[in-house]
Amino acid sequence: MAATVNVNGRITPERDAVISVFDHGFLYGEGIYETMRTYHGRLFLYERHTRRLRNSARMISLDVPFTDQQLSTQIRDTIAASGLTGETYVRVLVTRGVGDLTYDPHATPVPSVVIIVKPHVDPPAEVYAKGVHAVICDIVRNHPGSVNPMIKSNNLMNSALAMQEALTRGGFEGIMRNYKGELTECTTSNLFIVRHGAAVTPPLDAGLLPGITREFLFDVGKEIGIDVLEQPLRDADLFAADEAFLTSTTREVVPIVTVDDRTIGTGTPGPVTNTLLDGFRKRAQAG
Repeated sequence: MAATVNVNGRITPERDAVISVFDHGFLYGEGIYETMRTYHGRLFLYERHTRRLRNSARMISLDVPFTDQQLSTQIRDTIAASGLTGETYVRVLVTRGVGDLTYDPHATPVPSVVIIVKPHVDPPAEVYAKGVHAVICDIVRNHPGSVNPMIKSNNLMNSALAMQEALTRGGFEGIMRNYKGELTECTTSNLFIVRHGAAVTPPLDAGLLPGITREFLFDVGKEIGIDVLEQPLRDADLFAADEAFLTSTTREVVPIVTVDDRTIGTGTPGPVTNTLLDGFRKRAQAG
């Protein structure tokens, strides 16, 4: 699926997009990113995404070389150059920039900015109608004292290894624990369970990325009368749950019906999950 790429202001088809091999994003994974999507051509929850981008940048002492309005304009220009008419997937990357082979940030005074746009593709309808299988991975989520999971970092080795494990075990997603054995999040999404009619997700201090859809679901729940809570969770809580689901920008709210060799609830998408998905979509479509 062809993408259009904006590298430091130069917009080209994906085959012509280039960045220096001496960019520290490539050399060391020193960079941050955000994934966004459009509804009716509008960037959804844009202000929340840029807020998180700036927080990630602050946590690695990286200057962000644009205002939110300037970034929005660059994204719009890239989408316009792509010629896309449907909904769009947008990935924004900011790296330390090009410099010598050193960890010294003074060697990279100018950050690099890359914007990738391509058609947004929803998961198959059966994902929502039937639910998905997830596995609990042996790969442990980064300790917050190493590479803090609250940084949406370009260095995704931790998540990549966990997802590769999940795929070899037939999983749609991999669920990760922290160093204390608590559940944190999935490799590319946040995790929720449902018990006693409330949706429950691990707290941020368990060591996880503050997902934008995760955050928005608290608003949706309040609007439609479903409690959305933060509580520490362990394997037993997941296996005893009435329902479970994952959330992400590109997949919205996806029911989880089996984990490892265990059935969650009735083994079908549950009423709380479906109600939250419906509420989310109504808010998203309304802009």
